[in-house]
Amino acid sequence: MDSQKRSLGFLSLAFLFITCSSAEFLIQQVTEGRGTENNSSYNLQANLGVTRVLREERPSSKIVTIAGYSVIKERTEVYESSVFEAAGYKWRLVMYMNGNKNDGGNGYISLYVRMEETESLPYGWEVNVDLKLFVHNPKQHKYLAVTDGAVKRFTAAKKEWGFGQLISLATLQNANQGYIVQDTCSFGAEILIVKPAEKQEKVTFISNPPNNVFTWKILRFSTLEDKFYYSDDFLVGDRYWRLGFNPKGDGDGRPHALPIYLYAQGFRPNAVVTNTWGAVNLRLKNQRSSNHRQLYSAAWYPIRSDYGVGVNNIILMKDLKDTSKGYLVNDAIVFEAEMVKVSVTNIVPV
Repeated sequence: MDSQKRSLGFLSLAFLFITCSSAEFLIQQVTEGRGTENNSSYNLQANLGVTRVLREERPSSKIVTIAGYSVIKERTEVYESSVFEAAGYKWRLVMYMNGNKNDGGNGYISLYVRMEETESLPYGWEVNVDLKLFVHNPKQHKYLAVTDGAVKRFTAAKKEWGFGQLISLATLQNANQGYIVQDTCSFGAEILIVKPAEKQEKVTFISNPPNNVFTWKILRFSTLEDKFYYSDDFLVGDRYWRLGFNPKGDGDGRPHALPIYLYAQGFRPNAVVTNTWGAVNLRLKNQRSSNHRQLYSAAWYPIRSDYGVGVNNIILMKDLKDTSKGYLVNDAIVFEAEMVKVSVTNIVPV
């Protein structure tokens, strides 16, 4: 396999880690927990599509430590680790201490992950993996994670993925770099299975939805107290809404103007509970003509109830109380909300 093919998958195989420490040849293998977690505190350096990351966390799937690196550093044989389990499958690390010449590994450590014990898998099986491979740096107390960001597709015809150029021998063997301490080095792997999502959350915007006009008539306006009053809830789309106002004014409009707000409330049964888009024409109706006071408002309403959007000055109090203008008739006013666009969210197949 050539090096580009080996660098084209996405497998969270992380932490093959090596530490070297005695003239005697000892290989110590450690199998740790399954799966992996991402960490945002990585130091990134890209090289020809391969990303190299220094991080503090050990690899989660497998660690191989070689105590006595000098014994085998010139050897060309392949080292195969014991079988380990990660993400529900069996694997083995395959290491070329002097580089895989068939994968552009001359002058490098080459490291791969091979899938094992696949006989029981169904015909035509494939396993998609996010793979990371690792080299331990004891001097920095960190691990060099190597990945290319591509999903690795393991199949019956392609059971092995990795990197022919994991780390250069010059870097590994440079004492100032800190990868080999006391003739000991460590490598590791992290494997995360990538399962394609079967469902998606789809947000749809509906213009002029059914039953989208709500009218609220407030009687005995002159007797109302200095507090907020709210309409009954009305259902448009997947959510209940209501209107609210303070007859004495609100915010910068107080006490010279009349406010009106639209509030998002709860959700209808079985609705997908998310933020909701609400676009509305808020009106103070003229009860003698079509000269209504109107404001257009649009916003994302959060999941919580009682979040209001509107205006604190739909009409000046002096104009409202001027009975000749037709907004206050028989001590009553009429608000109207026309929901012109709302969002509806559904969970649907991809």
